[in-house]
Amino acid sequence: MVGTDALQAIIYARGALRLLDQRKLPLEVDYIDVKDSADGWNAIKDMVVRGAPAIAIAAALALAVEVSGLDFTGTPAEAASYVSKKLEYLVSSRPTAVNLSDAATKLQTLVSKTAENVRDAKAIFQVYIEAAETMLIDDVADNKAIGSHGSEFLQRQLGNSKNISVLTHCNTGSLATAGYGTALGVIRALHSGGVLEKAFCTETRPFNQGSRLTAFELVHEKIPSTLIADSAAAALMKQGRVQAVIVGADRIAANGDTANKIGTYNLAISAKHHGVQFYVAAPVTSIDLALQSGEEIVIEERSPKELLNSEGGLGKQVAASGISVWNPAFDVTPANLITAIITEKGVITKTDSDGAFDIKGFIQSAK
Repeated sequence: MVGTDALQAIIYARGALRLLDQRKLPLEVDYIDVKDSADGWNAIKDMVVRGAPAIAIAAALALAVEVSGLDFTGTPAEAASYVSKKLEYLVSSRPTAVNLSDAATKLQTLVSKTAENVRDAKAIFQVYIEAAETMLIDDVADNKAIGSHGSEFLQRQLGNSKNISVLTHCNTGSLATAGYGTALGVIRALHSGGVLEKAFCTETRPFNQGSRLTAFELVHEKIPSTLIADSAAAALMKQGRVQAVIVGADRIAANGDTANKIGTYNLAISAKHHGVQFYVAAPVTSIDLALQSGEEIVIEERSPKELLNSEGGLGKQVAASGISVWNPAFDVTPANLITAIITEKGVITKTDSDGAFDIKGFIQSAK
C-alpha cells in the first residue's frame, strides 16, 4: 500500500491494530496496541492519532479489531445495534472532525441494511470489518489523487513556475492519514514533479504538530523545507517568499467555510492581504453539506494544560499559575478567503463574481 520507508501512523492486519504515538515524535517512534473501541476512543481523544482522515480510519479499525474476536450470541439486528452504538461512542472522541461522523454514519447504514438480509450475526461483523479495511486502502488512493490535482492546478495558477514555495500549517501528511497526505500530499507531488523550491511549515502551537510532525515528515522525505514560528508567517509573505498557502480541513461547510487547526484563519487573512493564494486540500468526506456555513460548526476546546505546560501540556509548567485559558482546537476560515478547495475528485473553484463555491453542484457532477 505504501513504501516500506514511508511513515505510517496506522499499522493494521486483521485482528490487530497499532497506532504510532504521535505525542512522542520526533524524538521517539513508539506504537501502541489498540484492542477495542475503548482503546481507540482514548487514542483519538489523547491525540495519539490525529488528523481528520486518520481519526476516522483508526476509529473504524479499532472497532473492527474488537468484533473480529468477539464471542457474540445475539441476532443480526442485535449485532448491527452493537456496532452502531460503538460507532456513536467513537464519534464522541473528536466532534469537530466530520470524517469520523461521516464514516460512522455510512458504516451504521451498511450494517443496518445487512441485518435485514442475513441470519448469522457473524455476517454483520464480517461485512463491517471488510468495509473498515476498504477505508484504509481507499484513503491512500484518494490522497494521491488530491496531490496530483493540487500540483497540476497550482502550477497552472502560478504560470507553470518551476520554483514554487508554499507554506503549510499543522500536519496533513502520512501521519494525519492512512498515507501520503492531503495538503502535504500536494507538496509531495510538487516536489516529485521538480517544481517545489521550498516548503515552509509553521510550529502550529500549542500542540506543535508542525514542528514535531510536519517537519519530521519533510526531513524524512528529503523535501527542502524550513520551519517558522506561527507569528512569522505574515513577515514571510511580505518578503514574497511563498506563492501559496496549503492547509487541510477538519470540516468544510456547504458554502466553503472551513474549520481547520487554530491559526489557519490568521494565515488566510494574511495571505489575502499579501496577494498569496490560499488553498484547502481535503477529501470530499471532509465536506458537510448539512451545514450551510461555518457558523454551524462545533469547535472543540482542548485542555488548558496545552498552553500552561510545555510540550503541548505534557511537560513542565511555563505559564503563570492562576491565569485563565481559552484553547480552541480549531478556527473557521470564511470561504471568501479561500482560492480553491482541492479534493480527490478535482478542484472546486469559485463560480461567480461574488466568490462563492458551488460545492453541492461539484459533488453531484463528480459522482
